[in-house]
This record gives sequence, C-alpha cells and structure tokens, in this order.
Amino acid sequence: MPDRAATARHLVVAGLGYAGTAVAREAVAQGWRVTGTARDPDAARPPEGVAVVAFDAAGPAIAAATHLLVTAAPGLGADPVLAAHPAAVEAAAGLRWVGYLSTTGVYGDRGGAWVEETAATQPGQDRTRRRVAAEQGWAALAGRIAVDLFRVGGIYGPGRSAFDELRAGLARRTIKPGHAFSRIHRDDIALAVLAGMRTAAPRGLRVLHLVDDQPAESATVVEEAARLLGVEPPPALPFEEAAKTMSPMALSFWSENRRVANAATKRALGIAWRHPTYREGLRAILGEEGLQRPGQ
Repeated sequence: MPDRAATARHLVVAGLGYAGTAVAREAVAQGWRVTGTARDPDAARPPEGVAVVAFDAAGPAIAAATHLLVTAAPGLGADPVLAAHPAAVEAAAGLRWVGYLSTTGVYGDRGGAWVEETAATQPGQDRTRRRVAAEQGWAALAGRIAVDLFRVGGIYGPGRSAFDELRAGLARRTIKPGHAFSRIHRDDIALAVLAGMRTAAPRGLRVLHLVDDQPAESATVVEEAARLLGVEPPPALPFEEAAKTMSPMALSFWSENRRVANAATKRALGIAWRHPTYREGLRAILGEEGLQRPGQ
C-alpha cells in the first residue's frame, strides 16, 4: 500500500532549471509527490517521477500543493509566480511551506566583510533590488505558513563548473587579491531545501544562507580544477586587464566583495554540507562526470 504521509506531501517546484531539477530529483527519492513547471513542457527533461505542467497553466497544481519552491528569478515587475498565480497561492488551503531561492547579492558590497543571516539587505544592482522585492512578496505569507528565504551563493555542479571552461580552453585565472566569492554545490541546495521543509515551524520567516564553508578567490578555484584535470592553469591575468573584456553582468559581480556565513543556517537545518568547500565539490563533479581530460 502507498505511504499516505508521503502521497499527502505535494511539492511544486516553480522552475525546473538547474537547481530546481536537483531539488525535484531528491524529493522524489525521499518519497514526495513532485510537480515541476516549465515554460515549454515538451522541451523539459524532468527527473523520473516528476510531473511537468506549463508555467502559465500551473495554477491548479499550486492550489493543490502542500509545499512550494520558487526558483524563477524576478522579471522587471514582481515575482513571476506571484504575478501569474496570486489567486492559486491564496487558494492553496493545504499549503504549509514556501521556499524562495534568492541570492546573496541582496547584501551588496561589504568590502570583503562577513555577512550573517541577520544582516540587513543592501542591494547595489537593479537585479538584486528586484530580488529583495520578490523576497518581500513571499515574506508577506509568513503570518500563516512557513516561509524560507534561501539566499544562494554562486551555483556550480556537473556541467556548470571550472572544468567546463578549462576543457573548452576558455578559462581565465583572474587575479584580484582579497576578493572572494561564496559558492554552493547544486546538490547541497537540494539537501538544504529538503531539510528546510522537514524542519519548518507551522509559520514564520527564516533567512538561510546556501553557501559552503570557504569563500574563495576565483583564481584559486580555477587552479584547483586544473590540478584535478592534470593540466596547466591558464596564465594569471590581473583583474584590471580582465575587466577590459568582461560583460556588464560579469563586471557587476566583480564589483561586490563579501564573505557569507552559514553556521546559523546549518544549525537551523540540522545539516552538514556534502561538499563543505570547492575542493570536495570539484572532486565530486569529476566522479559524476567521469575523469575527462581536455581533448577526450
């Protein structure tokens, strides 16, 4: 007979992108009923066991959800789920939890200082100001259900890491001493989201940092990836030189420097990361992708 508790748990993942797909896969493995949304369901490649609906037609699924994870970035207006399906969110009588994948970019530039989960937002870019607005939209529900705002660092994993650029001959080793980025492996996002659903109180708001234990300079990560592949790292390139050919988006990321703390998040969720630093994460990626050297 089916597990009634498991079938009663219905997670809707609004956005089956890179991170959303990983969460959906892990939720199915833990016995959840999972529905994901896609702009074009025919082109989607969901994990086994995940139902897919068109985003524009997702209202009934959202209204029937017990848990809702929102991964879609805000557009020029409001959060896309709140903009397209406000009635469904309001009508979701069984909804117990909402998780929103935001970004650590909402903290803006902190000159390399550490940022705790209790820190005020200080967005310095239009896109991160939109993120804060979207967070506020979901936080407004915290009086009746549990809301987790996951502020996520730079996401990497299989198919999205320094290995890909090294193999393609496109990697740069940009040197900007003291400038660190906080990162998180895709599979640790899934770990944290499932833990968030498991540990949530009946209602209230939590701010959680999805970043690993060691913020690191970009060049250091590239050097480690090259070492694991057994190739020479690309030549060192001072940031001032690299900036001349960077896109406006890349320049905006490099214009901010902060180290994002995670101790309170791990305590709240009762977890330890599968990949505590980029070193473990990179080794895991090679294990999943297979040890492929450039040209193979």
